[in-house]
Amino acid sequence: MTRVSRLTERAFVEARSREWEELDVLAQKCKRGIRRLQAGDAARLSPLYRNVCGDLARAQSARYTASLVDYLQGLVAEGHTLLYGPHASPRRGRAEGALVAFPRALRRRGRAMGIALALFVVPMLLGLGLTLRDPAFAFQLAPESMLRPLAEAYAEGFAKGRDAGEGVMMAGFYVNNNVGIALRCFALGVFGGVGSAIYLVHNGLSIGAILGYVTSQGAGANILTFVLGHGAFELGAIIISGGAGLSLGWALVAPGDRTRVASVRLVAPDLFVIVCGASVMLLVAAGLEAFWSPSSLPSEVKHVAGAVFLLLVCAYLGLAGRGAPASSEEAGP
Repeated sequence: MTRVSRLTERAFVEARSREWEELDVLAQKCKRGIRRLQAGDAARLSPLYRNVCGDLARAQSARYTASLVDYLQGLVAEGHTLLYGPHASPRRGRAEGALVAFPRALRRRGRAMGIALALFVVPMLLGLGLTLRDPAFAFQLAPESMLRPLAEAYAEGFAKGRDAGEGVMMAGFYVNNNVGIALRCFALGVFGGVGSAIYLVHNGLSIGAILGYVTSQGAGANILTFVLGHGAFELGAIIISGGAGLSLGWALVAPGDRTRVASVRLVAPDLFVIVCGASVMLLVAAGLEAFWSPSSLPSEVKHVAGAVFLLLVCAYLGLAGRGAPASSEEAGP
């Protein structure tokens, strides 16, 4: 795209963003109940919707950036639902709204999520490779007193399974541990996103080192089977929480022409939805990790289930809510 067209797009956004924000504010009110709209607000819906439809057509015709076109498509879908969608079943509407709010908020912060993914996966692979080369490397990231019993436990396999009482106890432990990790990963984003980045790198390195050490002790197949059973939910939620932390940091470091408080307030609804969604993923992961992953079922069954879980998570986060009502969006991570 040429510099002239970029300047044209910027001018277009500056000229029209006020009405876009107004439509989004009305949409947020409607999500808390259509009756919350005052007569003047209701009268504004129709002209705002028509204007945004025109803005979308102009953006597509001018071949503006994909992020802007996606944003306007979301606003158009939002306006269409407000004007023509069913409002007779509020409970159903809230449930459907919650289901699509998470993936849509996640995609709006796609750049931060991509960075978080790299900050986690690359160190994890590095930790795995370095530990396979020299198992003693793992002792720099986790105590030997923890790693050796862990390797011995995985060497035993899952033929005995896990009884229900132990499963319940472990589920509580996993919820406390994993949710704590995810919340810290997000909250550390307040330090300009640096805290979240460091936490993602450290966790990635540590997990890779643990996988590498257990594998070097001859139990790699067992730990892989265990992780595949719930990894899509647990590791995915940690990455997502880190991405939310990066978004929070970006809002503080690069507020643009807004104050830092206003910048954070703008991204706060998305971040709240993302953290809540990640927490639900961790609850699912805790249940799987406590009862499914250590079960005595054949490893092949767990491998297939793990692949299905991963595909379902990716499909849900990537596709759910496209064309459905959306909340506010802001440029940047």
